[in-house]
Amino acid sequence: MREVLPELMAWWEAGEEVGVGTVVATFRSAPRPPGASMLVGPDGTAVGSVSGGCVEGAVYDLAQSVVGSGEPVLERYGVSDDDAFAVGLTCGGILDVYVEKVSRATFPELAEVAADLEAGRPVAVATVIEHPDAGRLGRRVLLRPDGPASGSLGSARADDAVRDDALGLLAAGTSGVLTYGPDGERRGEGMRVFVWAFAPKPRMLVFGAIDFAAAVARVGAFLGYHVTVCDARPVFATATRFPDADEVVVDWPHRYLRAEQQAGRVDGRTVVTVLTHDPKFDVPLLEVALRLPEVAYIGAMGSRRTHDDRLERLREAGVTEAELGRLRSPIGLDLGARTPEETAVSIAAEIIAGRWGGSGEPLARTEGRIHR
Repeated sequence: MREVLPELMAWWEAGEEVGVGTVVATFRSAPRPPGASMLVGPDGTAVGSVSGGCVEGAVYDLAQSVVGSGEPVLERYGVSDDDAFAVGLTCGGILDVYVEKVSRATFPELAEVAADLEAGRPVAVATVIEHPDAGRLGRRVLLRPDGPASGSLGSARADDAVRDDALGLLAAGTSGVLTYGPDGERRGEGMRVFVWAFAPKPRMLVFGAIDFAAAVARVGAFLGYHVTVCDARPVFATATRFPDADEVVVDWPHRYLRAEQQAGRVDGRTVVTVLTHDPKFDVPLLEVALRLPEVAYIGAMGSRRTHDDRLERLREAGVTEAELGRLRSPIGLDLGARTPEETAVSIAAEIIAGRWGGSGEPLARTEGRIHR
């Protein structure tokens, strides 16, 4: 929903009714992840996507019907022998789409969600998408790590059951479906709850205020990261040189990274790119980075000679072989990149491959599912 929230809020604030289709579960090669949403506005405008084009027409029609009836619908879309190109996923995937009417009356808490997202505060929205009691459908609760819940799923028992599980998904930054008995029984079926996990953006820490860093910051922002550029040299670390970064910090890189880790601002979604290829910056920084308990990616720029020299210096500093095994260096995939922009794409490609388990091979040379 995050990508369509501005349009949704504009209609919501104007008192309009909007049809909203959201991917709640995917199977096999479904092209969009849980949480992807499509809006059908009061003027018939379509915003967003649930499948990249395969079933948008069917969801559009269903959303208009749901706005008219007011009754939410959970629909499954997949390949159909009879109608594969009309409403099926020709990619072979299957996805569950929950379609509901959103307005001030049906989702009064939406302004709270928007405010949390604007402020960078984590919030989870848990919505009943399947239940034997039709009156429970669409019931929702807002959950925050350090605050009271807003709303209810229909009973205190259900609210209590969902709270811990939903906050666990929020901590991981993952949206998904939880299954319980009709009143929140953990050993049972009948109630399915979709949790939108609106965690703050994952962080990309770019160390080294060089021209390559500007391109990496630009690509990182495009991929949805909160980008920080850090360098100890104030003449180079300026907001003017890095307009796509969310923040530019003047500090010694190793000191800044250690402080961020101690403050709890580095987690398993954080990516670290070290672009200075200067040992006085790189070695102390990588000593800290490679010993962090969890980060998604640590990459360092430099030639083969620079890489070998860096490894020796890190070994002399006491970094173990297991810790060195976490380092991606030379940074990026082999795309033959030359320019800063091309190099930034190769770095982004390696980060994406690591996140989703990609091989980095051309798809034409691989077999099996494209989307793992």
